[in-house]
Amino acid sequence: MIKLDASRFITRHVLFALVAGGLGGVALIFFLIEFDHYTSTNAFCTTCHSMTYAEVSYQDTPHYNSPSGVRASCGDCHVSEGLIMATYDHAIGSKDLFKQLFGPDYDDPVVNLLHLPEAAFAARDWFHKRDSATCKRCHTLEAIQGERANTAAIHQEETEGKGCVECHYNLVHRRVPTEQTFKREAWNAMVEEEYGLEPGAAERILRTGER
Repeated sequence: MIKLDASRFITRHVLFALVAGGLGGVALIFFLIEFDHYTSTNAFCTTCHSMTYAEVSYQDTPHYNSPSGVRASCGDCHVSEGLIMATYDHAIGSKDLFKQLFGPDYDDPVVNLLHLPEAAFAARDWFHKRDSATCKRCHTLEAIQGERANTAAIHQEETEGKGCVECHYNLVHRRVPTEQTFKREAWNAMVEEEYGLEPGAAERILRTGER
């Protein structure tokens, strides 16, 4: 029988590397937990001035002012549950930071509003791909009663294969049509009227990225 001499393999340097690696792994996990928590807060999300426009509309909805006192944060809705998926979402979300730094001037309210539909469509697609998992953190399908007599029946009988956002959208942020019914010309005209711009200005701003 061949006997292995552990002392030949587990040297002082190996033990040191194992201990250091283990401690480093624990430190990384704690860092990610705190990182994901902080970067999911409203305070962090609105660090970019462009996100304050989304916050204004959000503060005028039941997701912010709930009769029950429950207040959904940005991360509650837009960051997946679990350390791995939350970290993944933040990593993928860095593309938005890149756009903020090197893309159009999203801090300009006109530019921001002109690009809002694409942001809304991307967010709805994100919810759809995840089966509205973040909605279900707070909303239990079987417990939904609503104020109308048929609300409970609708949610229990007509939701097979559907996610929340397929019926419920425009609840938290400024209203945007569905992608299927969206008309760019009509949206541009609405923005021009709201901000007193000359006809055709919206198209020029979209093309140049600034006013």
